[in-house]
Amino acid sequence: MRSLLFVLSTSIVATLWISGSMWSSARETSLSEVADYAYPESSSRFLENMGFLPNDSLLGFVRIKEGDFLMGSDRLIDPLFFDNEIWPNESPKKIRGLPEFYIGRYEVTVGQFNEFLEDTGYLLEISGESFEHPVSEISWPDAIAYTRWIDEKLRTWPGVPTTIRDLLEKGWTITLPSEIQWEKAARGEDGRRYPWGPDPRNDKGNYNGQKSLSVGSFPCGECVYGLFDMSGNVWEWTRSPYRDYPVQASSDQLNLDLAGDALWVMRGGSFADTERYVRSATRGAADPGVRRPFIGFRISLSGFY
Repeated sequence: MRSLLFVLSTSIVATLWISGSMWSSARETSLSEVADYAYPESSSRFLENMGFLPNDSLLGFVRIKEGDFLMGSDRLIDPLFFDNEIWPNESPKKIRGLPEFYIGRYEVTVGQFNEFLEDTGYLLEISGESFEHPVSEISWPDAIAYTRWIDEKLRTWPGVPTTIRDLLEKGWTITLPSEIQWEKAARGEDGRRYPWGPDPRNDKGNYNGQKSLSVGSFPCGECVYGLFDMSGNVWEWTRSPYRDYPVQASSDQLNLDLAGDALWVMRGGSFADTERYVRSATRGAADPGVRRPFIGFRISLSGFY
């Protein structure tokens, strides 16, 4: 399986475009037919009473401090670059003063998304081999719907960590990460090619493979923020519409007016991809209604959206 399906033009040769018109994605079903997964009898990693969010002090959210970072690729340094990663001055762009935000340590799992389905009656058939696999065959609107649900739940559930509750009360919102946020979370402030460093490593991410694996299957002590699966496993939707660089500040906002006709940026590559497509700077894009076995998402918490 390859997720590089189309080349849009010579000016953006690496845009990974999945066309909703060519890949039918409407696979709605009755709620009783939603994946017949058995709930795990016990799991030390996830909290059943918190929507199967991660069992840690911040429910899986990781703080990314305010600061500068390098975005994009340098064609003189990275031989695997694609043209759509290059800024007009031919070198990575220094994004200055990106505000603090939080991002999920793991991709959203089947178990977490199934809680949303059961609680809301949202009609969708989802993919993933177990509750701890990343949920896949998720469209952009599906992902947005989940983020709105979990945002509402964390405002009302008892036992939500004080840090998370305080941020929500200040007006922060749980949604998808923007493209800029995602790239900083993946590569840190030093512009590294992969989350763990300059070279591909099959022991740090699920790529060149056949299927997704349980989230967190590849420990990455070298990764700047301790995030899992930022390279490989499943492509991850962002809240950013696809635009040529330079990305403007306004394009970092969630604009639902574009939801029906824009291409939305995906990041991270998938289990089906080679090392070229799982670099931190690689930019994918897809029609918002597409659902494929190699597309999922992770969530973020930020004060701007």
